[in-house]
Amino acid sequence: MASGDFQDIQRRMEGAINAFKHDVASLRTGRASGNLLDAVQVKAYGSDMPLNQVATISVPEPRMISVSVWDKSMVGAVDRAIREANLGFNPIVDGNNLRIPLPELNEQRRKELVKLAHGYAENARVAIRHVRRDGMDFLKKAEKDGDISEDDHRRDAERVQKLTDETISTVDSLLAGKEAEIMQV
Repeated sequence: MASGDFQDIQRRMEGAINAFKHDVASLRTGRASGNLLDAVQVKAYGSDMPLNQVATISVPEPRMISVSVWDKSMVGAVDRAIREANLGFNPIVDGNNLRIPLPELNEQRRKELVKLAHGYAENARVAIRHVRRDGMDFLKKAEKDGDISEDDHRRDAERVQKLTDETISTVDSLLAGKEAEIMQV
């Protein structure tokens, strides 16, 4: 397998890890983070826009998120978008600013968040296995076409499998860390 092909497989697997990291960063762990609002889409100027394109998001206190809306006419739309995002937040409107206090996480909500994190991890594992399958299919075709020998195919297949195992292991360790973070009281 040419190094460029292997690097492409590696890059795609890293992309699955990065997507997983982004997904779990949006899970609330009891500490305020601007990432908690990443999924919020605001109906603004005739289209849906990410919240960070119509407001500044900051974390002034450990259990408070502050959203400063740039255009005063958009405050109502931002408030509505945050409430409709089903994140469990109830913003307090104060002029152009919205303050979002983070409620304590109860045991049931923590378990729901852990379940959600497991779902994100499984999506990442599936994406990684798809990349592995593409790599293996490429190797089979290359051997069939006579581009590589059977020994090269076996060696490269082992390399792809080793990379797959390492990448899935990384996802599992990230999941374990996030689970511990969510469950700590």
